Amino acid sequence: MFGLFSKIYAQVESTKNKLTATFKSIFQREKLDQSSIDQIEALLYSADIGVETTEKVIAAIKVAHKNNPQMQGQEVGVICENMLRDVLRGADRFLEINGEWGRDAGEGNPQTQAVPLVIGLVGVNGSGKTTTAAKLAGFFAKNGKSVIIGACDTFRAAANEQIKVWAQRLHFDLVESQRGADPASVAFDTCQAAVGRGKSVVILDTAGRIHNKSNLMAELVKLKRVIGKINPAFPQHLWLVVDAHLGTNTITSAKKFHEELGLTGMVMTKVDGTSRGGAIVGIYEKLGIPVYFIGTGEGHADLAPFVVDEYVHGLVGRT
Repeated sequence: MFGLFSKIYAQVESTKNKLTATFKSIFQREKLDQSSIDQIEALLYSADIGVETTEKVIAAIKVAHKNNPQMQGQEVGVICENMLRDVLRGADRFLEINGEWGRDAGEGNPQTQAVPLVIGLVGVNGSGKTTTAAKLAGFFAKNGKSVIIGACDTFRAAANEQIKVWAQRLHFDLVESQRGADPASVAFDTCQAAVGRGKSVVILDTAGRIHNKSNLMAELVKLKRVIGKINPAFPQHLWLVVDAHLGTNTITSAKKFHEELGLTGMVMTKVDGTSRGGAIVGIYEKLGIPVYFIGTGEGHADLAPFVVDEYVHGLVGRT
């Protein structure tokens, strides 16, 4: 698992943009001045970490500079990283294979099966839910888990075709229906199949929706209620899939999804050389929603568990 994790963050490291390069140039300065502080403030806003966090970091830097006018850039780097780590404390979470997941029963043995872990993926249009569902399936399979995916995005024909290709490539079970079917019924059938086949993990890929459309949000509430009839614990997780390129705009939609559904986590997608993914900071500070995974590409291996220390280092780029 951690070999894959290192690979992902190495990829982010290798695609540094001018944001991180400018951070590094400031950290290498022998003496900090007001111009440097202004630059750092602009960079933090550019990284999408949000107004409140940026103000906290800059306030801490100004206090330190006032106490030590000769402070060096490297000291500023330490302050930035420590402040961000403090804001994100507790944001990284891991699914316990022997704890939350329970034991594997093996397929076809419902008498001895454990309750499957059901994860619903929600988010706005184009956030990368379908690709993330497939990546998660591959990740769990590599960790010895049997996976089934419910193609609950019944509005886009392309979504069904996309997940079918992934299912054939990565060899996971798939439950689908015809276009226009009730997403809740697909989710119900998927969870029933998981129980009957002794699957370890269920991933429900839902259609993208605008957070301020009450009728669309109601469909997700219904889906959650319907699968709860199979087991009151279902779904154990509802994760918001967040596109890193959308920046701080994601905070408003995350708040609405959380209010309606009670989100248990996030997955940040598309964290590459053109986006720093700083919106994680703002969402976590505002809503306290932990981050489980981070992705940087379209390949099935471009996904890894989120770890605060590695994320902060990749965001700030201090050496």
